[in-house]
Amino acid sequence: MGTGKSTVGRRLARHLGLRFIDTDEEIERLTGKTIQRIFREDGERRFRSEEALLCRRVASAEGLVIATGGGMVLDPENVRLLRRNGILIGLKAHPDVIFQRVRRKENRPLLQGDTAARIKELLNARQGVYDVADVTIDTGDKSPEDVVDVILEYLEGRYAFG
Repeated sequence: MGTGKSTVGRRLARHLGLRFIDTDEEIERLTGKTIQRIFREDGERRFRSEEALLCRRVASAEGLVIATGGGMVLDPENVRLLRRNGILIGLKAHPDVIFQRVRRKENRPLLQGDTAARIKELLNARQGVYDVADVTIDTGDKSPEDVVDVILEYLEGRYAFG
């Protein structure tokens, strides 16, 4: 949350001429419910189930840039599916930066209560989980365009021939 996945993902997809999918937005579209409503009415388990179903559907598709929710990689099967046909790029930021980016948004079910404390708790609980990324970029001091440039440089290096 608050690392720029959706913003960067959209710009990267546009630059590469690919289709963009934000898994949270897609879950909302498919269920007809906001993420906040799913959490409130059905619980986190239901949301994670929706994530897993969507992951199975989009992971085998070609020509996509997919922005997943931060919890998508908590399930090793999701990671396996996404890795099979793609590259995992992690975006991170210092907790204070994340707080500044999300503090005015009311639609973050995992950040209810003391937002700053919840951000730190989530990051601590997920420490090491995000290490599944092929590359991780700190977005705290970069514009979305700069982050896209870093990703493009990584992709060029990864797929350079000769």
